Amino acid sequence: MVPKHSESIIIVGAGCFGISTAYHLLQRGYTNVTVLDRSEKLPAPDAASTDINKIVRTSYSDVFYTQLARDAIQEWNKSDEWGDCYRGSGVLVIGGADDDDSEQPYSSKAYANDVAAGVRTLRFSSRDAAVRAAVFPPDVQIGPWLERASGYVNLDSGWALAARGVEKLMARVLALGGRVIGGKAVTGLVREDGTTTTTTTTTGVRLADGSSMSARLVVIASGSWTASTFRELDLCGNCLSTGQTVATIQLTPDEATRYKDVPVVLDFYTNFYIFPPNDDNVVKLALHGPGVAHYTTGDTDKQPVSTPRTISSHGEDGLRVPRSAVRRLRSSLRDVYPELAEKPFATTRLCWYTDSPDSDWTIGYYPPDSGLLLATSGSGHAYKARKILGFLPVIGRIVADAIEGTLDPAIAQKFAVDRKHTTLDLLRGTLKPVDLATEQLCTPEDLIP
Repeated sequence: MVPKHSESIIIVGAGCFGISTAYHLLQRGYTNVTVLDRSEKLPAPDAASTDINKIVRTSYSDVFYTQLARDAIQEWNKSDEWGDCYRGSGVLVIGGADDDDSEQPYSSKAYANDVAAGVRTLRFSSRDAAVRAAVFPPDVQIGPWLERASGYVNLDSGWALAARGVEKLMARVLALGGRVIGGKAVTGLVREDGTTTTTTTTTGVRLADGSSMSARLVVIASGSWTASTFRELDLCGNCLSTGQTVATIQLTPDEATRYKDVPVVLDFYTNFYIFPPNDDNVVKLALHGPGVAHYTTGDTDKQPVSTPRTISSHGEDGLRVPRSAVRRLRSSLRDVYPELAEKPFATTRLCWYTDSPDSDWTIGYYPPDSGLLLATSGSGHAYKARKILGFLPVIGRIVADAIEGTLDPAIAQKFAVDRKHTTLDLLRGTLKPVDLATEQLCTPEDLIP
């Protein structure tokens, strides 16, 4: 049963999924929407959506995301709503633009989808001086990757200021009468037995301070903390928390001026990507791969559950990343921008996502509970090179449709909590995350070239 507009809806998590869902529900006339987040400071400093920037791209192997990303970019370009959050730098995709690139099926499909959607693209092959001149400023030193790489430039994509985008949408939620409350850590669900022995209905949430809050509907949008917070739901097969290595480099003002007009570089062969400098002259670079998992065991767990290890849970030590990943980052950076590879990394962090086996979102009611809906498994796509913040303006529309039961049946099944995972993530295949406990974490000395 769809909630009435006056009934209470609690959204757990004030990140991309949660705050966008709150906004779209309020836009549709719902008047009792409350967003709860464990962090006192919002946006939460260790959330995936709280980052200096995220890729916004239409280049996906699944045409659904390509088309939805085009809608999102149209919204991002509304400067009266988003200010300068979005930067249309273009995204250079390495791999996939050859007529038959069997080695990189993901980017091959992404290129075909971009072309079919009318996205402006510029193909290039190795030693392509024309692309070098058209895409990169002449005084930017390019590494040897251009000597051997082929791919295409997506001229209609770019990147967004991540935390600033969440802040702007949060302000709109508050202006529409929604409530966003930080420092309210949800530790579990309040549930009541139904009319049969197989049905249970969620009626609220339990909080860390021992209190509870009731609601007609609870929407879990807690990102990488989902499986470990709500262990009773046994979500490990659908919501795996993985950490991806991110680093930054501080440029001088002169360096930032030279690099400010470069595109995002996204290499689907090595899973390396790098941004142009932001307003603070900071360049972010990262790896997108299987990542790492951090397994912990609760009192009632049948198996360990991967749980984020962040600055909130482990202090400054939570910012350390595997030494092996630091080496990969620097090697890839030297291949693209050799000048920058000689600079120290200023910061590192593990950016934690909730991955699904097929890389599709998990959006739908938790069967057969009519009081509980999941909006998670961003697989990094909601804002970033994988799939969620780029969709910040529109992802809540999908969740609101799921709440109201108006999603196209094929899309509803695509995102269903209990769906069969018949396909794998094309970028990662069968690769599994490494146990973080077995990795040697970096030291400050590792950040110096």
